[in-house]
Amino acid sequence: MKEAKIIAIGDNVVDKYLSRGKMYPGGQCVNTCVYSLMNGGKPAYLGKFGDDAVAAYNCMILEKLGVDFSHSRHFHGENGAAKVTLRDGDRVFLGSNRGGVAKEHPFDFTEEDLEYIRGYQLIYTNNNSYILDDLPLLSGTGVPIAFDFSTEWEDELLNRVCPYIQIALLSCADLTDSEREARMRRVAEYGVKLVVGTVGEAGSYALYGGEILYAHACHAEQVLDTMGAGDSYFATLLTSLLQDDGELFDADPAGMQKRLRTAMQRGAEFAAKVCGMEGAFGYGTPIVD
Repeated sequence: MKEAKIIAIGDNVVDKYLSRGKMYPGGQCVNTCVYSLMNGGKPAYLGKFGDDAVAAYNCMILEKLGVDFSHSRHFHGENGAAKVTLRDGDRVFLGSNRGGVAKEHPFDFTEEDLEYIRGYQLIYTNNNSYILDDLPLLSGTGVPIAFDFSTEWEDELLNRVCPYIQIALLSCADLTDSEREARMRRVAEYGVKLVVGTVGEAGSYALYGGEILYAHACHAEQVLDTMGAGDSYFATLLTSLLQDDGELFDADPAGMQKRLRTAMQRGAEFAAKVCGMEGAFGYGTPIVD
């Protein structure tokens, strides 16, 4: 099995569970790093931290887990944080500070940063990371980019993002089958090689080379918290593709389909396990302001 080196560039938060009185480290980019690590990857995180107790806690957890965040930025001010509650095991967002300091400061990538990024096989980022203006520069590193659109994919956003990415990740649970397929094919028309759409308990789909593959969701033995279910699926799928061949894409369509089916199944299995964890991946602590 080959090493999977994903660098997640963008958001980090704590999720403050008012129903539990605890906060948990998270944010899609941090989640992606931790889930990749849990699946044998060697990820890194590059993001923006504040200088409050929340930021200190997230940094402590990343250091404890062994995720390199040495190229991250640290600013005076409030770290990203969200307020959450649980309803029958499903996480419900109640609001956030929209990333705290992250929305106030650009990344201002240096040549040293770009050289560091070139040491990774894949960049992961998303629409919560205040990074849209940086995508042309990151694309210029030659490192493929996977972008998580979540449920936001209006044409203006697709026009800004899709020319620079190789993988698009979409959350499609609220779409009909025909709407989901139309949206996935619309994204692929931009030249995006792989489009992945999740539909919650109904499974997931992958569009590659004009063909759509399907994978069933896996039953979770115990559902404590659905936080991170989608992130864990995507992170595992991406990690699996890199581990399998060391490359994202296969010139042989049949070989790529086989690899995708395996990666999708692994993603579904791991996402079911994550639903049995508190928060995105545990490490809860009493809420601090």
